[in-house]
Amino acid sequence: MLLACTEKKSVTPRQTTMDKSAMNHTIKSDQPNVPTSEEINKLPLDGGKEFNRLIFESSPYLLQHAGNPIDWYPWGDEAFKAAEKLNRPIFLSIGYTTCHWCHVMEHESFEDQDVAELLNQNYICIKVDREERPDVDNVYMSVTQMMTGRGGWPMTVIMSPQKVPFFAGTYFPQPSMLKLLPHFARVWKEERKKVQEVGQAIIKSLGELQNGYAGGDLNASHLDACYQTLQNTYDPTFGGFGQQPKFPTCHTLSFLLRYHQRTGEKNALEMVKQTLKNIRHGGIYDQVGFGIHRYSTDEKWLVPHFEKMLYDQALFTIANLETYLVTKDKFFLRSCRETLEYVIRELTSEEGGFYSAEDADSEGEEGKFYLWSMEELIEALGEKNASVYAESFQFKKKGNYLDELSHELTGNNIPHLSRSEYGKIIEDKKIIECRSLLFKYREERVHPQLDDKILTDWNGLMISAFARSARALDDKMYLEVAEKAANFCISQLQEQNGKLLKRWRKGKAGLPAHLEDYAFLIQGLIDLYEAGFKTKYLKSALELTDLTIELFEDEEKGGFFFTADDGEQLLVRPKEIYDGAIPSGNSVMAINLARLSKMTNNALYEKKLISLFSAFSGFLEKNPQGAEVFLQGLDFILGEPLELVVAGDPSRQNTQDLLREINQRFLPSTVLLFKDTTKQNEDLFKLIPFLERQNQVDGKSVVYACQNQTCDKPRTDAKELAEFLKELSNN
Repeated sequence: MLLACTEKKSVTPRQTTMDKSAMNHTIKSDQPNVPTSEEINKLPLDGGKEFNRLIFESSPYLLQHAGNPIDWYPWGDEAFKAAEKLNRPIFLSIGYTTCHWCHVMEHESFEDQDVAELLNQNYICIKVDREERPDVDNVYMSVTQMMTGRGGWPMTVIMSPQKVPFFAGTYFPQPSMLKLLPHFARVWKEERKKVQEVGQAIIKSLGELQNGYAGGDLNASHLDACYQTLQNTYDPTFGGFGQQPKFPTCHTLSFLLRYHQRTGEKNALEMVKQTLKNIRHGGIYDQVGFGIHRYSTDEKWLVPHFEKMLYDQALFTIANLETYLVTKDKFFLRSCRETLEYVIRELTSEEGGFYSAEDADSEGEEGKFYLWSMEELIEALGEKNASVYAESFQFKKKGNYLDELSHELTGNNIPHLSRSEYGKIIEDKKIIECRSLLFKYREERVHPQLDDKILTDWNGLMISAFARSARALDDKMYLEVAEKAANFCISQLQEQNGKLLKRWRKGKAGLPAHLEDYAFLIQGLIDLYEAGFKTKYLKSALELTDLTIELFEDEEKGGFFFTADDGEQLLVRPKEIYDGAIPSGNSVMAINLARLSKMTNNALYEKKLISLFSAFSGFLEKNPQGAEVFLQGLDFILGEPLELVVAGDPSRQNTQDLLREINQRFLPSTVLLFKDTTKQNEDLFKLIPFLERQNQVDGKSVVYACQNQTCDKPRTDAKELAEFLKELSNN
């Protein structure tokens, strides 16, 4: 089996038949999610005259399937009622718009008339965008992994009208579909007792999975155990962890940086440096347009799956920024700035929010936009420059890119650097000129599809990346980008009652938000406060934290559920701790509660944090690796965190000098507070009353290092502060 990608108004009868050009005139204007004529014309339809129910959806992924000859339903009551009425099983397909193997399965099976006939006759078919409904994806991915030992997308599940699965898998080629669909239709009709037994066993296993998390107290030994496990799985040749496929997992690198600072363990830092360098020089990094692809299919970071996800850009940026702060090596600063440049250029909407992703495919081929033949290279650069570039970026006449199916060279090349050329080639003026020419040449190609939905959780991660970069690099443009995105999320993705929504696209927000949406946006808002000291962002972070506790907390066992207490009831109400492609909501909430409890001295937050640690300590005892972001929260607390308070006139040079000494250092076990002595600060004092007592000394701006709001001597001299911080940070 091939690798999978490893992340309303009903229409009856089966198809709505109409010309694309007439679509806007045929559908009533009061339908909430009707695409425009321009959008309809861009849909990848063969002939383009028939549309199923998905044409009324907002998700680009669902709209991609609107022209399939399958009677797709979106996830919702209508589908399940139809399944009950017709006594049919449900065929559930979960994927996302930039997933290469989702495209393959669509072209092979979902556009195939024979497959469509089997599905339409025997099943109720549901399509789910896993990025819009991660709650649904979470439950059925757990089922798929239990039943098959692996997971990925597209995900394929066959289940009862009561949402209970009895078969699961990932990608299936068309011949397999033609066999399994009649088989399970027969099983449903003739072996219903067996179906029910399998379903009940799955429900029991899901329940047991949720109950195995609690344990004893957490302490520094858990950090040591995680480090030892990471060291054992580290690839000393190419960096990263495990063999192939190889994922960036940049939040793991952020854990190692904290472990290095805590213990002085040099190898922890070397693992981070070598991994980031190998990624930056590999094919997984876009050497022409910047930004990181989803993951590498090989251990060398050479051949990626070419989709570019917003969350990968955010986490890669943060890991490089933190490594720069630790090492002061400008290599990592360059990677940070390049990635942010890509996000600003390609993934930032006019409204300020960040788009979700760019597709792996263009013109029906994976990676076509990013690959280069020698002939194209010569056409773009001329023979002399092409020869220089080809040698530097390891081009071969027959190509270095293998076809994934035939394993034969395609004549195309993925630009990448050898490990011995760190930094040297990228800084060469001729190479910089060549890259600029290649970028202009590539812009004339057909671009991959942009997934232009704006997701609250992923935007929270990107706000963090821009805010932290703005703070550390004293970059006002990055701060403006972060603030604009935060303002967008608060104005467009938050309801009047304070609750968040999941997704915004083309002026329409909707879908219930989940724990990750709250946790990641709270983190972004805290980072944004520390970067620009606007009280409104801290206030929003605190309000959302209180709402998260109200909506998501497991009051009995601690921690936070994935879904809100008023959300849709699925087979189980999961609590997620595993930090996979993105951190879990519980992991980020641990850090949020730790930071906010230190900022505000709110005893409730500390109580909830202790409960959260207790809820998942058993998981960490059995799985030292797998919750590295959660362990960052533990590291924060064990580091005896300080509240660094700066009081002064923000326009004065002395104030800026003091802030710069703080911001240009890696200080993960601190929070930063600012009192503008030129203002009244009533709103700030309501949130953090002890700041009223922090004042300037002899008219000079001052820094107070406080612990539990008890402060040591004031420091007004930047050099004196630098000596104190150097001892504190070990760098």
